[in-house]
Amino acid sequence: MTTRERILEVAADLVDRSPDGDVSTRAVCEAAQVGAPALYRHFGDKEGLLSAVVDHGFDRYLATKREYAPGADPIEDLRNGWDTHVDFALRHPNLYRLMNSPAMRRPPEAALESHRILTRDLKRAAAVGKLRLAPELAAQMVMSANVGVALMLVSRPATYTDTAMSRRVRDAVHAAIFTPDVFAPGDAVAAGGGTEDFLIPATAARLNTLLRDSPGPALTGAEGALMSEWLDRLSNTQG
Repeated sequence: MTTRERILEVAADLVDRSPDGDVSTRAVCEAAQVGAPALYRHFGDKEGLLSAVVDHGFDRYLATKREYAPGADPIEDLRNGWDTHVDFALRHPNLYRLMNSPAMRRPPEAALESHRILTRDLKRAAAVGKLRLAPELAAQMVMSANVGVALMLVSRPATYTDTAMSRRVRDAVHAAIFTPDVFAPGDAVAAGGGTEDFLIPATAARLNTLLRDSPGPALTGAEGALMSEWLDRLSNTQG
């Protein structure tokens, strides 16, 4: 194990065991049996160290997503993705709070990759006509809600005691971005309009995704960009 790896492992362990999720560089140096110059040489400063700890910890979570072959149903994959996100937060509350702390001025690479994976799966849903918004906007909605629920569950467990809270919010958000036909007949979260109300947005989102993946020779670059702008506008209009 290299010096950098030892410092990282020690820091991650201290973060996990810390009552408030914070650690001092002095404590890390003592536990790793290195001097402060070694820590700063490898990580720059405390923020650099904590950012590396976040990437290191969350990378273990993302490894399961990287190795996971997408299933036949993108909707089911997205539901599972939400659930595994919350489960990770509950198992590593200090790390999760640190990852989403306002003090982290630089977004950890792991968080950016997580967002890319989410957007990829939403594009799969759009490609089969199941998404009624542009994938990029839907990704922002899902990630905001997913992170919000996870943070409340790990930060305010005495207040958020409903064991079904995560599922309830997940289904409500999914009802806002997916076409009604993905839900079982009579499902309460699918209320709010029939399939016809979302036909144009869903079709626009699907066409836009397909054209971005396979532009074809029919449109020039400028025409394709204009078409994409129009389709984005249509897909992001409420039915």
